[in-house]
Amino acid sequence: MELQYAFELTGTFVFAISGALAIREREHDLFGAGFTGFITAIGGGTVRDILLDSYPLVWVSDIWFLYSILLGILIAFIFPSFLSRLRKTFFLFDTLGIAFLTVLGVEKALSLGVRPEIAAIMGMFSAVMGGVIRDTLTNEIPILFRKEVYASACLAGAILYLVLNYYGVLRNYNMLISISLIISIRLISMKYKLSLPRLR
Repeated sequence: MELQYAFELTGTFVFAISGALAIREREHDLFGAGFTGFITAIGGGTVRDILLDSYPLVWVSDIWFLYSILLGILIAFIFPSFLSRLRKTFFLFDTLGIAFLTVLGVEKALSLGVRPEIAAIMGMFSAVMGGVIRDTLTNEIPILFRKEVYASACLAGAILYLVLNYYGVLRNYNMLISISLIISIRLISMKYKLSLPRLR
């Protein structure tokens, strides 16, 4: 449980950073960056919990999620130049965020008794909806609709988690392996400019 909680807070934290960094070049103030970071961090989990009829929402019932979001926003606001100098910083934080939140979304859905197929979809929703909302707020084409591998990486990680869970792999190992798969797919697809076939 400790590892899961750490992943939840970490995923929330890095998504808050990615959301705040997304509008850095648009000269928004702290409130603008904070609002975008907040919505990005809680968007996917909120959509998932509403669809699963799970209340209270996680970030409402646990104040540490709010603290994680505030810390991420503050770091993005204080050190934007430093973060931007890091190679592909935005991509890194976004990738970490979707990896953590996919697996946690699957676990949350399974704990509520839904079928594995639905749990995989809920895991994907947990990961991608925050980014979709972020891109919509910043007037960008949602990353879900771009060429790069995104939601499909989350779905692959969710399916792997369910398979390993079925075969009794220890939970903590399962989480680490499934998260690593999502990160690996994203990194490899970006390095070699891979994408899914386009609809013609």
